Amino acid sequence: MSATPTRPVSVLRAFLDNASSGGIVLMAAAALALVVANSPLATAYFDGLHTYVGDLSVHHWINDGLMAAFFLLVGLEIKREVLDGQLSTWSRRVLPGFAALGGMIVPAIIFVAFNVGEGGHPRGWAIPAATDIAFALGVLSLLGPRVPLTLRVFLTALAIIDDLGAVVIIALFYTSSLNVLALIGAVVVLLILVAMNRLRVFALWPYLVLGVVLWFLVLQSGVHATLAGVALALCIPLRVTPAAPDAHDSPLHILEHAIAPWVTFLIVPVFGLANAGVSFAGMTLQSVIDPVPLGVAMGLFIGKQLGVFGFAALAIRAGWAELPMYASWRQLYGVAVLCGIGFTMSLFIGLLAFPESPMLQDEVKLGVLLGSALSAAAGWILLRNSAARAPVGLATEA
Repeated sequence: MSATPTRPVSVLRAFLDNASSGGIVLMAAAALALVVANSPLATAYFDGLHTYVGDLSVHHWINDGLMAAFFLLVGLEIKREVLDGQLSTWSRRVLPGFAALGGMIVPAIIFVAFNVGEGGHPRGWAIPAATDIAFALGVLSLLGPRVPLTLRVFLTALAIIDDLGAVVIIALFYTSSLNVLALIGAVVVLLILVAMNRLRVFALWPYLVLGVVLWFLVLQSGVHATLAGVALALCIPLRVTPAAPDAHDSPLHILEHAIAPWVTFLIVPVFGLANAGVSFAGMTLQSVIDPVPLGVAMGLFIGKQLGVFGFAALAIRAGWAELPMYASWRQLYGVAVLCGIGFTMSLFIGLLAFPESPMLQDEVKLGVLLGSALSAAAGWILLRNSAARAPVGLATEA
């Protein structure tokens, strides 16, 4: 008797499951960082991060080196979704696009409102503007079948657009003084990568070798080195190779699936472990209500839910988009609240906004942790006690 053929696993389902598991690992890494930073191991923890290996400290190798791979994965996901995925048509882009726009504008306004006066630091306006997809999907995974797959797809698309916005913000607003020669060299390498794509070079290794050169030149140029990862990703061919007619065997898909587990389960947790550690020694209530931590926390917790839900509701009421299938308004609001989990990208932008002030960096961490924790708890409670518009089996069917 012949074996029954198995149904191939959905790429989207595999991604969501992977990201959800990664979010749980990231939660554990962040919790460990907080415990270590407030234990007898704190001195070794902070000294280890500031130990130099070559020209860069361990902390810089993680944030400027390892995180380039994270941004490479972000760039690959953006390109794939825009050209061949959930963002490939206008109708699919409208709802997450509007929601992401509101989720960037309103938190920034709230942060600036807390930081315009004396003692404020408005330069950090972009810190609460990004959603951490792994963390948010990790919380959703704890809810099991209560949340329709359509809402997970919506959250994923929103976060990808969010990441694109964060990349643009970093490039435009958080670039230090420029080394013109290094920048010209980076542009030349980028043009070579574009030419390779146009000439239908499908082998991955030339892209990766030139990608390392691009990263080094961007690092020397003054533009943040991690943006080299996004630039490289946009040059990787999504077209199918002559030897591999299956669309899922394109160079972009191959590279994405090769690095995704490393980024999800190693690089991002290491980043969380290195950057979430903040000592609570000497902290008072005033430490929490200073303009920076309060602006970040309220931007994430209040600004994200108002911006995401408000702009999404506007798009739906205007007839430009529809409520995700099988999802209720309360569930959409619950996901909007979860968008206030801004861990990875928010911490990253905080480091760029205040590079010379460890004190402000610690205040950013405090605000990110507080805002993300409130968003995770409130979003989980809302979704835990909400009902879908369809039977559970149908609502969760891929």
